[in-house]
Amino acid sequence: MLSILIPTYNYNVFPLVTELKNQADTLEIAYEILVQDDASDLFLNQNAEINLLPYCSYTLNLEKLGRGNNINLLNSLAKYNYVLIMEADAFPEKKTYVKDLILAINQETQVVFGGVTYDTKKPDSDKLLRWKYGQERESISIIERKKKPYHFVFTWNLLIKKQLLSKYPFPSNIKNYGYEDVVFIKQLKQNNITIEHIENKLIHLNSETSLTFIKKTENAVSTLNQLILSNKLEMSDTKIGKAFKVIHFFKLQNVVRYIFKKLAKKMINNLTSSNPSIIVLDLYKLGYFCNLRQNENTFNQ
Repeated sequence: MLSILIPTYNYNVFPLVTELKNQADTLEIAYEILVQDDASDLFLNQNAEINLLPYCSYTLNLEKLGRGNNINLLNSLAKYNYVLIMEADAFPEKKTYVKDLILAINQETQVVFGGVTYDTKKPDSDKLLRWKYGQERESISIIERKKKPYHFVFTWNLLIKKQLLSKYPFPSNIKNYGYEDVVFIKQLKQNNITIEHIENKLIHLNSETSLTFIKKTENAVSTLNQLILSNKLEMSDTKIGKAFKVIHFFKLQNVVRYIFKKLAKKMINNLTSSNPSIIVLDLYKLGYFCNLRQNENTFNQ
């Protein structure tokens, strides 16, 4: 029936596993919970206790695979026809999470996305950026999600047929953070795989500091650039790429790079403040991308 896949890195997923297990046990369905740790060095003892739970397993990778490859590995190990991709630092919003997911499955079900939400309580000031980004850009109503089913979707809290994930796996060449989900969702769209949206949210408990999130954002933008250069993505596949096309058309790359280098420190000061602006984050990402493109001879549509 259901294989629950949890890729993790340096996070204690035991509470999440026990919650999902408790919910699944009440339904009397065939299930398994597989946790694949991507070469962590933290929470190893806590996560090892998962192996003591029936129908649950925890395995530690000896070398880092990257999130997409880790999910591909989990899918290859899964024994049921539907797999549920989870995020390690997320938690069901309600006690009927697994039940509601099962009820959404019918003979025509290919992919189901349940949505994301964040705690309404503000975190500490040094962690506000990631929380605010989640509130504004990720916690999207089901009405809006259904209008753009391939746009407002993430590769967690995602139910998918095992055979579909095997046929359209995450790109194996991405080991760094960022945009593997865009490549994956693009594959689904190109092959007319239907994504159904339901109201069955996970609470994202992300507690990254603003500085950590900025660094991860830089890494993600670098990964995006490599994906475009390798023709895995096109400029038009992302907002950053679309904005860069306009800048390139009007030959403003050098102007944007100059402004970015002049204002980068001030932008980081804003992003790490007690009132970070997501618009400033957008501009920072665009400037960082333009800076990466200065030595590229090809545009890559």
